[in-house]
Amino acid sequence: MVHLVYCDNTGKKGEKVLDKILSGTKTMIIRGAAGRKIPHSRVFKGEELYFMEKGSLMITAKAKVRDVQNYVKLTEEEICRVLEDNQEKLNLTEKQKERWHKKCLCLVEFEDVEEIAPLPFDHQGNMDDWLIIDKIEDVVVGTSIAYNYEKSKF
Repeated sequence: MVHLVYCDNTGKKGEKVLDKILSGTKTMIIRGAAGRKIPHSRVFKGEELYFMEKGSLMITAKAKVRDVQNYVKLTEEEICRVLEDNQEKLNLTEKQKERWHKKCLCLVEFEDVEEIAPLPFDHQGNMDDWLIIDKIEDVVVGTSIAYNYEKSKF
């Protein structure tokens, strides 16, 4: 599978996720919720990640999944430990640590980051901030197919 990851690039300089990925100061992405939510348990070593800034409609970077950590029903102490143990790779601001202080976490470490020629993203309806697709062309203007969430179900 291929994953398209929306990166929040709003706010102060320290919160610009895609900038950190491209500079090499961030080598892990986090997603979390009160319960299991995509991409939890649905992303695997060796798969491709594509990145785009939220709101930009351009896919501008890609990487390969190096490792994945999935957690469920974490206690307050366990959440803090997981975030702290991975902070060097996550490079989260205090505000981001608060945002991702969730009972279910999915941490995706990646490698081989490269900028790519921008691909125009074909946004459809209410897409989440993490899409699971067969190939990147499925969400690129001109070659896209109707997105049906079939691959995003548990």
